[in-house]
Amino acid sequence: MRKIALVNEKGGSSKTTFAVNIAAYLAMNKNKKVLIVDTDPQGQVTRALGLAAEQSRPNIADVLIENQASPNDIVHPTRIAHLFAISSDRRMNDFSMKQSSEPDRDQILARALEQVTDFDFMIFDTPPSLGLITQNVLLTAEEIVIPIPLTYLALDSCAHVIEMVEGLKEKYNRSYPNISLVAPTFFRPTRMAKAILTKLADYFGQKLADTVIRFNVKIDEAQSQGLTIWEYAPKSTGAKMIASLAEEIYQVRPGRN
Repeated sequence: MRKIALVNEKGGSSKTTFAVNIAAYLAMNKNKKVLIVDTDPQGQVTRALGLAAEQSRPNIADVLIENQASPNDIVHPTRIAHLFAISSDRRMNDFSMKQSSEPDRDQILARALEQVTDFDFMIFDTPPSLGLITQNVLLTAEEIVIPIPLTYLALDSCAHVIEMVEGLKEKYNRSYPNISLVAPTFFRPTRMAKAILTKLADYFGQKLADTVIRFNVKIDEAQSQGLTIWEYAPKSTGAKMIASLAEEIYQVRPGRN
């Protein structure tokens, strides 16, 4: 099973958009059994997939906060064949406070999901921060995809993610998680965006995605309707861009060094 986390400490970087649509693409077009795990207290995966409240409970908070459900109890089917979801809600805001005194507090999620194994892909949506929840995701996933808006502060947020990843690898003496792909988003043909793209290419080399995601209104409209881009506008430019990015992720051949 490939475990892939979408990570960026900056909000509005398209983590949820990519997580939902890439998971749906793999399920619909590659016939893979995919589990999307929402760890963000905002619970946006639920809305993006159009899941009703009763379809998304119990959720991850019932395992990690309330200790009132088993991990397999929180895996729910979606309307898309082969795509399953673990949802989240605002109770996850209490995760750091309630678990801060635990000696292995940054591996709680990994332990909880050990028995959830019957999937080809597990894709994590993360909060817009590098706190304890994200640390838990990084120690559960083996691959990282960083969506990075081509804005002034983009390089700083990307650097912080890399610093945390390297720190965790050193702390636990492991060679993973590894950055599989850095995905440029919100590209506009401005001098600044082009300069940032050049810097990213110089630093990341082949790990920088060939696909550059431009702003596309159909992607936003789909999410607002609780639909994937494949359901809402499958022939749109937005669908073609995300499909191209999903193919790049699919073609990555992960391996532990």
